[in-house]
Amino acid sequence: MNQAGRRHEKRAGDRAGYRAGGRAGAVALLLAGAMALTACGAGSGSDGTPDLSSGSRKGQSSTGGGQPAPDAVAPETGRSAAPEGDAESGASAAPDVKAPDYLSTFALDVDTASYGYARRTLGDGRLPAAEDVRPEEFVNSFRQGYERPEGNGFSVNVDGARIGSGTDGDGGTGASDWSLLRVGLATRTAPPASERPPAALTFVVDISGSMSETGRLDLVRKSLTILTDELRDDDSLSLVTFSNEAETRLPMTRVKGNRNRIKDVVAEMEPAQSTNVEAGITRGYEESVEGHREGATNRVVLLSDALANTGDTEAEGILRKIDSARREYGITLFGVGVGSDYGDAFMEQLTNKGDGNTTYVGDETQARKVFVDQLPAHLEIRARDAKAQVAFDRKNVQQFRLIGYENRKVADEDFRNDGVDGGEVGPGHTVTALYAVRLREGASGTVAKATVRWLDPKTRKAEEETGTVTTGSVDGTLWGGENDRLQVAAVAAYFADRLRGGDLPGAPGLGELASRASGLAESTEDSAVEKLATAIGQADRLQRGAGADDEPEASEGEIG
Repeated sequence: MNQAGRRHEKRAGDRAGYRAGGRAGAVALLLAGAMALTACGAGSGSDGTPDLSSGSRKGQSSTGGGQPAPDAVAPETGRSAAPEGDAESGASAAPDVKAPDYLSTFALDVDTASYGYARRTLGDGRLPAAEDVRPEEFVNSFRQGYERPEGNGFSVNVDGARIGSGTDGDGGTGASDWSLLRVGLATRTAPPASERPPAALTFVVDISGSMSETGRLDLVRKSLTILTDELRDDDSLSLVTFSNEAETRLPMTRVKGNRNRIKDVVAEMEPAQSTNVEAGITRGYEESVEGHREGATNRVVLLSDALANTGDTEAEGILRKIDSARREYGITLFGVGVGSDYGDAFMEQLTNKGDGNTTYVGDETQARKVFVDQLPAHLEIRARDAKAQVAFDRKNVQQFRLIGYENRKVADEDFRNDGVDGGEVGPGHTVTALYAVRLREGASGTVAKATVRWLDPKTRKAEEETGTVTTGSVDGTLWGGENDRLQVAAVAAYFADRLRGGDLPGAPGLGELASRASGLAESTEDSAVEKLATAIGQADRLQRGAGADDEPEASEGEIG
């Protein structure tokens, strides 16, 4: 077995258990006379309730060392991490409890489907389910304007601003001493289409009965027709359909001279019976292995409403059946969701564990964006198993809280363990992580150091890049400040938090968020931000008991 195969084999155990570990709950830490601090888990509020979970996306092997990021200072075990002089004289630590570690570690995520589906749901006059709202996917749906690297790695951009208080009476309180910290990672933009590697794509299309609804199979047909015209002559394409069973409609075929044939096969797809996603993905990977091309981007693309009801309906079991193909051939899975009733969580599980990403398509305009404008970013991979670790300076930081990424957490000690799964990132992608940070009184100097680690997709060599932020870079005012893109990210994060009933410090109410988004849409001249304002307004009316009177405009995401 080759080195890549052995590495993927080590990651199998991680994928089987990451979700349970990634949702590790808050652990209470009571230290007599000491101040409670939070680490990077979900669920800690502005009242200082500690949440010390760093998550667990841990793999089987320990190769790679698992060391913390540079200059991270580990606190003493069993003590409050407060600086010297904060604890009362003679106070003793609770036994057998580890103090906060001032590290936050997570796998990178470029998914945007949660935001796209939320917009579709709101447009249909319904509030999205809280469990379908992932704040990082809302934030990552918007351009951030980060500096791009010159080479094939990442740029690391870290900044922030003081949060302040809201003005609409239903939020934004208790945040005067909190800041919003933005960690932004970006890859170099895609080269011209003529310079990218050839692609060998296997499309796995859901033709079950539920796909007969307008905006599902008809939209898939349009999407594949658009794609067929966009692909180069030296690209290859195969097509598998599934309902209760899977069928190969087109084996791996070079695009040159076959565009009309491909379009004819696409046009012949009609809705059938139940939804056996297991059969479709299994057949799709078999076709991808059969048509595998050395030096090409080999990828399976699943187009579905992800409402599995036949065969194995668990992501773990489905991916286990095609694990050897993934390990030996490095075939990644890209999920494209459709439909007003969409299995968002199921699709996310499939693509996270399939070394890919997911997006949502709600109309022909968005299909053209995904399959034309953003095609290189969805096909190519610039970084494999990418992880980020943020080391906060304990002398200056009293509390911190990562917004979202609950499903993507990695144990701190596994940051440099290259046998532990990370995220796959393509050209032109940006990844943003927002933290609510409470600085200590009189804080001065370093706030945090952010490090991103990834594997080169060709050589499998590990590389790192680091960025640092100081107190001077987070002293400005968030709202009304000069950084419009930071404000857009904040609006998106607070919107997601409101939709899932969260309690972020300084979170404005939906009415104020809609107003801020409208102003930012004008100042940025960005239609995506204008659609964000519309979505927030729809959510505000629905929460207040009124209906959503806007037509659905399902769209998500900008690859900046």
